[in-house]
Amino acid sequence: MQQPTGFGSGRLLVVAFEGWNDAGEAASGAARLLVDRLELVEITAVDPELYYDYQFNRPMVASGDDGRRRIEWPGAALMGPGAIAPEPDGPDSVTGPGAAALHVIIGAEPARSWKSFAAELIDAALAADVEAIVFLGAMLADAPHTRPLMVFASSDNPEVRQSLGVERSTYEGPVGILSVLADQAERVGIPTVSLWASVPHYVHNAPSPKAVLALLAKLEELTGLSIPRGSLEADAAAWEAGVDALASDDEEMAGYIAQLEQARDAVDAPEASGEAIAKEFERYLRRRGDGRADGRPDGRGGDEPWRPPTGG
Repeated sequence: MQQPTGFGSGRLLVVAFEGWNDAGEAASGAARLLVDRLELVEITAVDPELYYDYQFNRPMVASGDDGRRRIEWPGAALMGPGAIAPEPDGPDSVTGPGAAALHVIIGAEPARSWKSFAAELIDAALAADVEAIVFLGAMLADAPHTRPLMVFASSDNPEVRQSLGVERSTYEGPVGILSVLADQAERVGIPTVSLWASVPHYVHNAPSPKAVLALLAKLEELTGLSIPRGSLEADAAAWEAGVDALASDDEEMAGYIAQLEQARDAVDAPEASGEAIAKEFERYLRRRGDGRADGRPDGRGGDEPWRPPTGG
């Protein structure tokens, strides 16, 4: 596979946001792992007063190493290499083409002024000489936890689609901040690709290390990077075992998961999987755009979607 400029060489930027785009905290989890492994430092950050509603994204209080309590405000920051590079041959080192110049944007999805927010961050990316951007997202899906979690890769850039063998999304409807940033990046000439992991919606309340692993594997596939997993594989195995234990005590849940497994196995052939993921991605976004999740009108996901509705 021949990567276009920035993918597999040059300065790559990985972007992830908490909130609407981050089911199971998978996208933000993958981005934080990169920040930790590469020992990235903050290059620039947005002013939270301009973009965030503190009643929606509340500031948090935390104690520092010195024992003092500090207020931590929601926001978003561009992280890049520090003055002291991490040990290149260490067991936790990210290696591969472009690893030493990798940048990450991570933060919370803003509540307002999205055009200005996107322009500010893309300007920061241009100032850092970023040559390509990978957006990470995660969606709640009809995905069985017992199977490998799918990742849908797409791009609106023809060169990226041809070079990386990814698809163009046909979705039309409401979007999150990732789509706004991708549009702004492409307008200024930075090629982009978006990766969306499918997270089982019946365990939506818990972080999903298995989805983090799926995103990292797809990122490696597209860029040639090698990203140490640390304890992620053990965490993913424990997560899957925990869901298995829940299902073993609930016949209805076990039956529901079995149905998802059958449906997944039916479309698991290579020629069918890409279309199946794309359709699930579009169904997810339409549910979110309608203010619904798992069929509930109040927008909250049902804790037990396998159970029939009760009451009148």
